[in-house]
Amino acid sequence: MARKIIDCREFPESKCSVALSADNEKELLDAAVQHAVQVHGHEDTPQFREELRKIAKDEQPSA
Repeated sequence: MARKIIDCREFPESKCSVALSADNEKELLDAAVQHAVQVHGHEDTPQFREELRKIAKDEQPSA
């Protein structure tokens, strides 16, 4: 199973270089929501979690 990743660098307006990855979607979403709430001022809602779930990608293995 591929690790999942969410990368703030995909949103240049955030000026954030944090990338989070995890082996399962729930763990990734929990970490990403925590980061987004504390650092970027987002609100933890079911709709926001769904948005994050949609942008999560499979992590590419390093060479």
